[in-house]
Amino acid sequence: MKLSVTLGVIIGNRDFFPDQLVSEGRRDILRVLEEAGITPVILEETATKLGAVETWNDAKRCADLFKAHRDQIDGILVVLPNFGDEKGVADTIKLSGLNVPILVQAYPDSLDQFNVERRRDAFCGKISVCNNLYQYGYAYTLTAQHTVFPADESFKADLAKFVGVCRVVRGLKNVRLGAVGARPNAFNTVRYSEKLLQAYGITVSTIDLSEVLGQADGLADEDPRVAERLATIHGYVPTRGVPPPRVLKMAKLGAVLDEWMTANDIDATAIQCWSSLQRNYGVNACTLMSMMSDKFMPSACEVDIAGVAVMYALQLASGQPSALVDWNNNYRNDPDKCVLFHCGNWAKTFFPDFEMSNAPILGTTLGVENTWGTVAGRVPAGPMSYARISTDDRNGVIRAYMGDGRFTDDPLDTFGSRAVVEVPGLQKLMHHVCKNGFEHHVAMTLGETGAILAEAFDTYMGWEIYHHQ
Repeated sequence: MKLSVTLGVIIGNRDFFPDQLVSEGRRDILRVLEEAGITPVILEETATKLGAVETWNDAKRCADLFKAHRDQIDGILVVLPNFGDEKGVADTIKLSGLNVPILVQAYPDSLDQFNVERRRDAFCGKISVCNNLYQYGYAYTLTAQHTVFPADESFKADLAKFVGVCRVVRGLKNVRLGAVGARPNAFNTVRYSEKLLQAYGITVSTIDLSEVLGQADGLADEDPRVAERLATIHGYVPTRGVPPPRVLKMAKLGAVLDEWMTANDIDATAIQCWSSLQRNYGVNACTLMSMMSDKFMPSACEVDIAGVAVMYALQLASGQPSALVDWNNNYRNDPDKCVLFHCGNWAKTFFPDFEMSNAPILGTTLGVENTWGTVAGRVPAGPMSYARISTDDRNGVIRAYMGDGRFTDDPLDTFGSRAVVEVPGLQKLMHHVCKNGFEHHVAMTLGETGAILAEAFDTYMGWEIYHHQ
């Protein structure tokens, strides 16, 4: 997963403002980008006056530069050291042909520098630039403060959020998801529209579970691919008490999934994790799914394609693995706390320690001996984010909700992958989930990324969102 970001940088200028403001602004922003590990694509200072954009010819030169790097540029940063030229900015973006997120920054004036030598008027210029971007049909992102110095911590936070937005938008518009098997018949809740997802660049490839199991059964125990996968499983999770033949079967299943994903450039999967897998093959796929998620190839339960799509978005936003969970249980009588649970297949990044186990609930009907392969662990206290997308086929739209909470260390005596989470206003959120027909599955990641997903989904994907705050 590509976490680094490249930004096309446009320095705006109005030539009757002091030249030194533009030169200072260029130095300021390049310093901040370097500190943040962001690669800039920016005009050389000699390419136009001060390397800024004002005239039509300036716009053409900057656009040509952006075109030459169009495969690398993830977003555009507009910097206004002074009023800037609104047409120059908008024309540059139009001529470049880029359709990426845009962040607009403008410098503040200082009351003791309202003289001809230091006056900026960028407060006003930003309004004009945004007006022209709107007229040209471009979506754009604003800084928290209307005007802000690049070195200010507020802008650095804006920039970090924008980088996350760029990763999410770039990733979702090119992601390839794999549906392994049919959804469990009892789970209407995970139905989705491939066509709606495709309209936003999200591609779904499918494979029948019988093909996977048939190929896995056909692999010899001594096959090098199986041996390699077996070694990675043992290196990933303790398998004390797990029957070795069941671990071997997992290795064969993993080898087949690896080859199919590689052949089809699959970024993430949603797997028919019950009940055919247990009845016809005799293991759970949870460990394999955990391993994939931990390597930034998220894998979701019950062929929940919309669920794995939002898992992918969350990891792009946070730079951390994600997991699919159930909003599963109330926690005592605390209205803001609940239990998150799955059998489970959460990435080991979530756990200080964990082990391979079985699935007691599935085992009641499928036989516990056929459910080895889950990962069991408890998530410790810390910040978290959650999100869900859903294809609303009746209205032809994609809808989403997202927000931030925190894992707690409250007592919890149960099995599987589990956590206690506190979400302020949880009852309001649950009302929204139920009233709007969302699924019982939700995705989570470490850190606080709700605002990133809200901006990416609303401003740039055009989805209907509810940002719970």
